[in-house]
Formats: sequence, C-alpha cells, structure tokens
Amino acid sequence: MFQTITSELPKDTDYPERQFRLDVFRRVLKGELYDHLKHGFYEEKNGAGEYIPLRQRRPCVKYNISKIVVDDSVSLLFSEGHFPDIESDDEDVKTALAALVKESKLNELMVDAATRGSVGSVAIFFQVLKNRVFFTVMDTPFLTPEWDPEAPDTLSKVTERYKVKGNALADCGYTISDNSATYWFTREWTAEFETYYQPQSLDDASAGKSLIIDETRTVQHKLGFVPIVWVKNLPGGEGVDGACTFKEAIDTQIEIDYQLSQAGRGLKYSSDPTLLIKEPTQNDGTMVKGAANAIVVSQDGDAKLLEIDGTAATAVVEFVKALREFALETIHGNRSNAEKISVAQSGRAMEMMNQALIMLADRLRISYAEGALLNLLTMVIRASHKFQLVISDKKIQALNKSASISLRWPAWYPPTSQDQLTTAQALKEHTEAGHMSHETATRVIAADYDIEDVDGERKKIEKQKKEPKEKSGQVPEQK
Repeated sequence: MFQTITSELPKDTDYPERQFRLDVFRRVLKGELYDHLKHGFYEEKNGAGEYIPLRQRRPCVKYNISKIVVDDSVSLLFSEGHFPDIESDDEDVKTALAALVKESKLNELMVDAATRGSVGSVAIFFQVLKNRVFFTVMDTPFLTPEWDPEAPDTLSKVTERYKVKGNALADCGYTISDNSATYWFTREWTAEFETYYQPQSLDDASAGKSLIIDETRTVQHKLGFVPIVWVKNLPGGEGVDGACTFKEAIDTQIEIDYQLSQAGRGLKYSSDPTLLIKEPTQNDGTMVKGAANAIVVSQDGDAKLLEIDGTAATAVVEFVKALREFALETIHGNRSNAEKISVAQSGRAMEMMNQALIMLADRLRISYAEGALLNLLTMVIRASHKFQLVISDKKIQALNKSASISLRWPAWYPPTSQDQLTTAQALKEHTEAGHMSHETATRVIAADYDIEDVDGERKKIEKQKKEPKEKSGQVPEQK
C-alpha cells in the first residue's frame, strides 16, 4: 500500500533518487502522506458515478505511530532531563561550553535535529556572527556532502542545490529576467568560503553551462573547516543517509489508518441504517425514519432496517491493537501500557519495561551526541582561535584545543526515593572503603539533584565542614 500511495506523488527526475525518498519519509513523519490524494474517505463515487478505490481516498483517521516513536526516542535523547553534561579536563573549556549550551538552547536545537534527521540524515550549520555562535538545523534532500579522500571523516565540501521560481528570487533581491521561469539556486560551503552562485536557468543547466559566482553574496568565513556537521541517523542506510527510524512501520501505519477509517464509517452507518421497503406499499409520499413515523405497507409488503452488529467494529479495534504492537516491536517503540501500571515503578523497573525504546535511543546517541554534538563543541573551540567569541555577554579567550571533551549522561528515568537511598548507601560504603573519591560520588548524583557545578558543590561542602559547630545549630559539649 505504501508503494501504491507514493507512486501517485509528483517526482522530479532532475533531482537524485535520495531527494524523493527523504521527501516521502518527511511526509510520513509530518502526517502529510495522504495530502496528494484528491478524494475524501467517504467519497465512494466521482462526478461520473465511477467507484473510487480506497487507495485513492484520504483516511479520515490518522494514527501517526512513526511520529510517536520518534518523539519518544528523541525525548529520551535530548530533553531537559536527559541532556548530557559537558565534561573536560580544562576548567575554562568546561565553563565556556556549558554557558554556550544554555545561551544557544542547544538541547532544543538537538531535539529538532534528531527529529528531522529521523528520516535518514540531517545537517547542522555552524556560524559566528558578530563574535557570537549560532547553530541552524538544515534538512538534507537538497544538500550533497563530499568528504576528503585522505580523511574520510572530514567534510571537504557541501553543496546546496534546488529549483526555485523567479518571483521568489526577485523577492530576495536578485535581478531576474523572467519572474515566471524556474531557476536553479546553488550555494556551496568549503573550508574557507560560503559561495553563492548566480541563479541558473533550466536551459543553461541542461546545456552544461558553468555556474557564475555571485561576488556580492559570497562570504569568506575563515574558519578553516566546513562549518557543517553531517549526521547519519542510524546504521544501515543508503549512501550519505542513515537508516530511517520508522521505515519498517510505515505499511502497518497505513493499514491502521484505513482500518480505523473503515470502522468509523461502519459505526456511523450503525447509527443511521438503511431502510428497505418491499413493494407493494400503501404509503404515498416521502418516507421518514423515526419512532414517531409509522410506515404502512400492504399485506404482501414489508419494511426493515439493514443493520449491522457491533462485533465488526470490536474486531477491527482488536486487529488495530495487534498491528500497533507489531509496529512498535519492529521499530523498537514504547510498548508499555499505562493502564497496567498500578503502582509507582522504580527507575530500574521503567528501564526494563521500556528496554526496546532505550536501545533505540542508545543507538541514536552514537550519531547525534557522541558524533554531532561533540563535533559542534569542537568547532566552537577551533573557532575561538579565529574570533574573539562572546558567550553570555562575556568575552572568551582562545580555548585549549588539546583539552579532552566528553559527555556525562543522566539516568534514563528519574530515580525514586528508594533508588536514591540505595545509591546514597552504596556511595557511602565506596567512599569510606577508599574505592571512590568524594568528588566522583558527587558527580554520580549530580544529575539526580540538579548539581550543575560539581567543583563548586564540593567547595561548599568543605566550607561547611570547616565552620564552627555553633553556626550549624549544634551546642558544644560542656567540659
């Protein structure tokens, strides 16, 4: 059914195949897969009286299980309670990057990137404007990356190319000879330049004419690296794109939409069944159904309502529940049922219950956190040697390039009071036995108690230990 529906979508052969594939996945994610179908679900016949197949109708019920799984997995990845803390052996680097995360709302940006990248890939654009750092999430259907052959993990160039109408270019300040024509817009990022090209007509592009650089818009960013991080969603994709998070569930999602739409149609019919009258009848005039209207027929006539029972709708609902379970199992979604949880569960119990979803989020960490997020932070450090960066209204000196950067992740689910007590007892035994330092113990519980500055917290603790007992409210013993 998925291939049948997408075969009706317009496809521009001037673009590479991946552009169409990513566009289809984006439609599924945004709930726009059926928007190109002209007929509503209850339109059984067209104007000529011809029957309209179900595959050509838009479902009236949409259960976007793909979006649900993506939102759940991304929330476990980068929501406020799950965003990692930045760790570094250089205190200046750690402080500057922590301030940048807050100022740029990097957790919100990474949520957006991971959501949009679930179709296969996403790009994050890095900019320094007036000495401030900015990040922008970019969709990738019209972007083409190229890697350095001698350093396959380093981008050498990223090209953006797509079609645009002449009037849209004119609105952006371009001088266009024919506003109704279609042009190719091209932009390119390298290690030194952000190069804009003059819009090129389709005829010139077909003739193989070279692009002309737009000198007025081209910028030399002087960063020394391509200011884009390219993120592949999951392993197992095609070419420059990773695997789509929800691809395996799309056919099942479509089946659920059509089954629920049919069930809704049946329920509406049950509330207003068809009246069947067998001739001959003695009732002249219009027949009106209702308890207050009697239908009079002759001895040989008959009248009845063509009703259906509710077992069909119940069967559909049970079938849809089974389909939902299959789809969630296929793409590692959250299969827990809140109605079956009667008491509060510990953090460990919640982890075991949602193990499949945690496994998905754990794999996404590789691409979006250990890969993309650390690359962005590294770009900030490198840019600090090119510009006098300003973070939170403070000028930042050039940061140490050799400083190590790592991410410290909180627990998947907030611990209960019993969990916290168990952890506290374990840490107490470890520190007293000399297996662990007090600083490390504080770091272990930092995320649970919202301790942002572990070093600062340790200093407060040491200060409290040195204070006289009178200040802590204790009366000294009399001698």
